[in-house]
Amino acid sequence: MSVFKRGNSWYISYQFQGRQIRKAIGRSKRVAETVLKDVEVKIMKGEYLGIFEDKKVLFKDYAAEYLKYSEGNKAKRSYQRDITSISVHLIPHFGGHYLASITTKMVQDFKTKRKSEANVATVNRELCCLSNMFRKAIDWGYLKRNPSKGVSMFKETPKEARWLNKEEIGRLLEECPPHIYALVATALNTGLRRMELFHLEWSDVDFKNETITVRNKEEWHTKNYESRTIPMNASLYGVLRKHPRRINSKYVFCNSKGKTWNDVRKSLSNAAKRAGIGHIGMHSLRHTFASQLVMAGVDLRTVQKWMGHKNIKTTMRYAHLAPNHERAAIEKLNFSTNSAHTPFQRQKSTQAVSA
Repeated sequence: MSVFKRGNSWYISYQFQGRQIRKAIGRSKRVAETVLKDVEVKIMKGEYLGIFEDKKVLFKDYAAEYLKYSEGNKAKRSYQRDITSISVHLIPHFGGHYLASITTKMVQDFKTKRKSEANVATVNRELCCLSNMFRKAIDWGYLKRNPSKGVSMFKETPKEARWLNKEEIGRLLEECPPHIYALVATALNTGLRRMELFHLEWSDVDFKNETITVRNKEEWHTKNYESRTIPMNASLYGVLRKHPRRINSKYVFCNSKGKTWNDVRKSLSNAAKRAGIGHIGMHSLRHTFASQLVMAGVDLRTVQKWMGHKNIKTTMRYAHLAPNHERAAIEKLNFSTNSAHTPFQRQKSTQAVSA
């Protein structure tokens, strides 16, 4: 333990729970020495150090407070994911520990343990949740540092995107039952995400300008909180014009009670099975939209806009599907001259005249 001066301020330095702690006290050396003695006495007695110590809050108690925050500030799906991560995995591991006593080593041990029980994507989501909890604890004054900082995420191998060719698209649509036909056709022709389809309202469909707009709703928001407009092609225009509206619902795709769909996986999976194209999910329809656009020669910036990708890197995963995209790009720099000879040939001609 010691006091030292830096600039115009006096500091105290001491060790607590294996950490070296330095605190600025003020311009008086005597005050700094008095504070240091008080800290020393409290450490010896095992007492709470007040402003110089992280607050004594059990992880399980803090978790309950964090979940209230999550419920009020995050999307429903994110909140439900937090419930699973925290209640099922994080509390059993950290619940009985004080927040301030959780070390980086403990977080690393949790990561190692969970790897033997779940896939790396699941473990990464739990680590991300834990890190967010610690960051919020710092914001709320419960902690001074984030013990998960320095614990790296597992590297994830991206799954190969499953998309359909034109023949498979035709077979799938032929096998779709009436209640999901228009939904599947819209997904294939707009690339809308599952929840964007489920929350699509008739007011979002502009038949006059032949566009569909994805926008935030009072009870729901888009993935990036951003709206986007996608043009309707003739095929989709015809499908939606014929699609029946329920007078008791504002939603384009809804059940008999006018409520939004929660899940159509079973109906889609059965249709795919009858079409002989194997297992697909709603995201496969989105991948199909992007893949078919790129293969048709649509530029990646336009694909990014219609897909609602925040980062062009996400769209670049489809770049390899562009037909001869590298050759087409380099041909745009096909500089030429009106001269009948190349520079080398002109040089030879000049030498011949000189001779």
